[in-house]
Amino acid sequence: MQQTTLMRPARSKFVLSAVLLCGLVLDGCSSTPRQTTASEPSAVPARLTLAQANDVTLYAMSLVGTPYRYGGNTPASGFDCSGLIGHVYKSRAHVLAPRTVAALSDWGQPVAAQSLRSGDLVVFVQKGGTNHAGIYVGEGRFVHAPSTGGDVRLDALNSKYWSKQLVSFRRP
Repeated sequence: MQQTTLMRPARSKFVLSAVLLCGLVLDGCSSTPRQTTASEPSAVPARLTLAQANDVTLYAMSLVGTPYRYGGNTPASGFDCSGLIGHVYKSRAHVLAPRTVAALSDWGQPVAAQSLRSGDLVVFVQKGGTNHAGIYVGEGRFVHAPSTGGDVRLDALNSKYWSKQLVSFRRP
């Protein structure tokens, strides 16, 4: 008699588990699948984790004030825009970025403006060609190495100059 009593709770747990599992399966089969679009952050594949993207952002911001140097790719020698991006991604995420802005324009996946996250690339196009790039740091701002005689700086995408430029966004 005692054996039968011990088996009933085990059997009822099994039956309850089976019913719950069937319910989950049927719920999954009967629900309409959620469609994702390119504008949703989850729909854009990322090579970097969110923690890596945040580390890339913080490091890029720490380089503000470093002198611009054409062909430069270290804090000691200075940076051009693609050199800055390459150095930051390699140093903080161990990811090799293309060395030219033309190659950066195809690196990673396209991202809609409303889906930007820190660590994404900001790529500017002028006269049909990519001419500049930076690292998005959030709140409509990006870090970049602007031009000869300048320093790495933080700028707003909606500033008078940058808001007039054609821009695309990439997620490495």
